[in-house]
Amino acid sequence: MAFALASRKASSSVVCAAAKKATKAAKPAKVASKGIEFYGPDRVKWLGPYSAGSTPEYLTGEFPGDYGWDTSGLSADPATFQRYRELELIHARWALLGALGIITPELLAKNGVTFGEPVWFKAGAQIFQEGGLNYLGNPSLIHAQSIIATLAFQVIVMGLAEGYRVNGGPAGEGLDPLYPGEAFDPLGLADDPDSFAELKVKEIKNGRLAMFSCFGFFVQAIVTGKGPIENLTEHLADPASQNAFSFATKFTPQ
Repeated sequence: MAFALASRKASSSVVCAAAKKATKAAKPAKVASKGIEFYGPDRVKWLGPYSAGSTPEYLTGEFPGDYGWDTSGLSADPATFQRYRELELIHARWALLGALGIITPELLAKNGVTFGEPVWFKAGAQIFQEGGLNYLGNPSLIHAQSIIATLAFQVIVMGLAEGYRVNGGPAGEGLDPLYPGEAFDPLGLADDPDSFAELKVKEIKNGRLAMFSCFGFFVQAIVTGKGPIENLTEHLADPASQNAFSFATKFTPQ
């Protein structure tokens, strides 16, 4: 009987040990950080698999958007690199807002929303007409009548905002001037370090694309005299004749 009890006890111990081992094995494996794709020496680089020997030593992959491309050596000096990085990110954010602001009025106008001039490079001139400029055609939103007052307001507000960004202000002291967080991140998108690192890369990549887009909108306006949505609509209706090549001779000397 003693032998039977001992055998039963040993069997129970083996079963418990096996169950614990199975439980540990069933736990999901920890997901590796996605940041390895965008940061560090093993990140994706500008020439892909042919980037060996083409990446400067000072581009270590520490910052978001670093693909190892600096043929002009603009980032060789650390202080200059920091300044250029700040300028690029701020311009990228403005370009994201600008691109959205350029196409939104045209899209609204084409979908039944009636207001003043929807084309972005003509809209501002409405401030000189009688009655001034109503934002989205609604005087209860923003009603601007003086270009001088509008300019002064923008200079003051933007100056205060930029001063607070660089030197700290009501939103918090000692914050990162590029990624302040806290009150500037009400949704808590930066709470997870891995997600935050990936969002930084997405921001600068989309911002670079937006800067090129805005430049394209400028050239498009000069060449065609139309807004980007109207140009796109005409191109989709007749791609063969409504394209960049059809305007290529516009500035050819006669």
